[in-house]
Amino acid sequence: MGDDFVIYDCVVIGSGPAGVSAALNLKILEKNFLWIGTRSLSAKIGKAELVKNYPGLPDVTGEELTKAFRAHVEAMGIDIHEAMVNMIASMKDHYGLTAGADFFEAKTVILTTGVAAAATLPGEEPLLGRGVSYCATCDGGLYRGKTIACVVSSPRFEHEVKYLAGLAAKVYFLPTYKNPAPIADNVETLAARAAGIEGEGRVSGVKLTTGETLPVDGVFCLREAISLSTLLPRLATEQGHIAVDRRMATNLPGVFAAGDCTGRPYQYTKAVGEGNVAAHSAVEYLAEREK
Repeated sequence: MGDDFVIYDCVVIGSGPAGVSAALNLKILEKNFLWIGTRSLSAKIGKAELVKNYPGLPDVTGEELTKAFRAHVEAMGIDIHEAMVNMIASMKDHYGLTAGADFFEAKTVILTTGVAAAATLPGEEPLLGRGVSYCATCDGGLYRGKTIACVVSSPRFEHEVKYLAGLAAKVYFLPTYKNPAPIADNVETLAARAAGIEGEGRVSGVKLTTGETLPVDGVFCLREAISLSTLLPRLATEQGHIAVDRRMATNLPGVFAAGDCTGRPYQYTKAVGEGNVAAHSAVEYLAEREK
């Protein structure tokens, strides 16, 4: 997966229950698809103490359910491309997307991103590409010998901060979680949180919750998820969720959504069912397009 010359039939974004269901069905339907997420699947499920309403698995723990999902995925020979999608763009009759430093193309997209889509900081969206970045390996080289800030939502991105520290002269590390690891001598870890990004036409500073503004040349926002408005700007939403019809189709042709990202109830069984529907709808869309 990742061949620049391949246009996939579908790309599934997210590896929770809806993503698992969509991927399994696309595999059964023999489609050429790419699944982007994390190989650990859903941290939310793994932490569940007891799931009582999953058919056929009474009183299953979240850990047991995760193991069952993983075993099924492995038995089907499905691989997960471990990355975070930074952007999805329309390319007339299909979609292009960036995931880390990689670029992929697909005829259809299934969004199973959950409800963890992060809110942006004030000033973040207008300065995206003008000093704000979501990808260390993509844009790190632009900040050699410069001063940057890293707003980080999870320890799993600390290796990216370390990579950036090897390029920049100074890094302000702004974790949104407790007990961050020490990174490097030129990395200053701050207890304050980022409150906004400042700049006229280009990033000039990051404002802290203390009221202080740190002068920086760039800000890397390394999060578990990208806000929907940044990921796919024309995507219609309702009360913070992706708007879909009964086919799990969004307002954008060839884009489908399933799971918690489409709204309540936030239930694993609901997510699995929607993932199934989204996969079949994507396949029907492909068939109609071929006609």
